[in-house]
Amino acid sequence: MQLILLIGIGGAIGAIMRHFMGNWMHSLLGNSSFPYGTLAINVLGCLLIGALIGISETRHELSSESRAFLVVGLLGGFTTFSTFGYETMSLIRDGSLIAAASNATVHIVFGLAAVWIGYAASQHT
Repeated sequence: MQLILLIGIGGAIGAIMRHFMGNWMHSLLGNSSFPYGTLAINVLGCLLIGALIGISETRHELSSESRAFLVVGLLGGFTTFSTFGYETMSLIRDGSLIAAASNATVHIVFGLAAVWIGYAASQHT
């Protein structure tokens, strides 16, 4: 039961962080049709999950409770993959096929790169 509560609390915090970061990115970049806020949130979430998993696997410094709170809860609530899917589909529906393909490609490439960078960075002491 404790793990469920930790995941729930982490998820709530992550969702609130996602809301504020998305709004901040929107105000920073102005009214753009490209979903930069979602991209930034997903790439940052990928970077952090890579680093946390790397630390957990190699240094064994994260307890199962910490990992549940941070990885499953906080980052699960923070990253916005479902929003990414909806925004990409909306671009397709609106006939913006190049923007949709660019959005999907950039999210995947930068997301995987961020996981790798986060993991690699966690391996250096």
